[in-house]
Amino acid sequence: MVFSPLAQGVLSGKYKPGQDVPKDSRAADARQNTFIKPMVGDQALLKRVQKLEGVAAQLKCTMSQLALAWILRRREVTSCIIGATRPQQVEENAAASGMKLDESTIARVDEILSVDRG
Repeated sequence: MVFSPLAQGVLSGKYKPGQDVPKDSRAADARQNTFIKPMVGDQALLKRVQKLEGVAAQLKCTMSQLALAWILRRREVTSCIIGATRPQQVEENAAASGMKLDESTIARVDEILSVDRG
């Protein structure tokens, strides 16, 4: 079971590199941002996440759906614990459960999110 498969909302694409966090977001609330603060402060990470927009657009899905479908495709994952602040987010996230990603899409996501260690 995966907790926070959207990385506290980072994989939804709402946090943009070089921009302030949205004022109504979890990252803007000092009482809630303990776990997300390092991620939204990582400009390289945010840039990689933004590259996923093109993949999601090709699949005609949201970035959240792409992220959830990516994790749910793994055989060792039986479910994800998702959070939502609005009912439409629950509906959007649930739609990811029926998505099937082909091998080329999985490879592209893996390539985008990988960190060059050399």
